Amino acid sequence: MQTSLVEYKGHLRTIAVHLQSGNELVTDAPKDNHGKGEAFSPTDLTATSLACCMLSIMGIAAKKEDMTPIEGAKAEVLKIMYAEPRRIGEIQITITMPTYAYSERERKIYEHAAQTCPVAKSLHPDIKQNIQFIWPVL
Repeated sequence: MQTSLVEYKGHLRTIAVHLQSGNELVTDAPKDNHGKGEAFSPTDLTATSLACCMLSIMGIAAKKEDMTPIEGAKAEVLKIMYAEPRRIGEIQITITMPTYAYSERERKIYEHAAQTCPVAKSLHPDIKQNIQFIWPVL
């Protein structure tokens, strides 16, 4: 079964439909690349999908290992573009964990889960992945 259907709408805009759910996603080219920047750019989605994948895999680990929950964890994403050829050069993600008393074992499991998520393993090795965790101080 196909995953999605993407239609070019003109003016550097696309609409992607997730076929299983019917959810829609709009992309625009960024202002620095001839676009309007009114929605996520395709490269924004790449960087953002890394953070979404990390948090999702951490959630799976929490459930599988019956660990302290991660609900409320937040990931700030910074995508850095390189030139010639234009490409994603670096993705910086800061994951701030909610205020729970995580054990050292849980911290290691969560960090490993995030850094080995499928998107992290699918990105080209030339893309620097700078991941930082902020753990609560209790």
